[in-house]
Amino acid sequence: MAKKSVTQLVEEIVTDFLKDHDMELVDVEFVKEGQHRYLRVFIDKGEEKISLDDCKLVSDHLNLKIDELDPIKENYFLEISSPGLERPLKKPKDYERNQGKEVQAKLYSPINGRKIVEGILLGLEDNNVSIDIGNEVVVIPKDKISLIKPVIQL
Repeated sequence: MAKKSVTQLVEEIVTDFLKDHDMELVDVEFVKEGQHRYLRVFIDKGEEKISLDDCKLVSDHLNLKIDELDPIKENYFLEISSPGLERPLKKPKDYERNQGKEVQAKLYSPINGRKIVEGILLGLEDNNVSIDIGNEVVVIPKDKISLIKPVIQL
């Protein structure tokens, strides 16, 4: 089964289950690293932290459903986890949650001579991300950003 199809299937299997348990799906990856394949499911609970029990609950559910459907013919490792503090911004809700906070955006190609833009996230509007970098506001088309995540100050 193609990579995209596996991730879509996992999203379908787990989305309602997560909602029933007051969690949300952040992302699903089905990747090959070295000689191994990994199916990674990232979950969140908003302000509450993800626990090991939460991860086990989702893992048990997903294992049962995947075993029933048997869509993945090769060996793989299943990983369920929180996306962490530097969770990439993917959904409009992520941009809303991080508005006014410091972010770092890595770009596919330079804009104004920069491949990395760091500053205060002003928002996402019409698929454009606005970041205040101090002396100017940079507006970047969302499809030109390879990764955008919060900057955690320790």
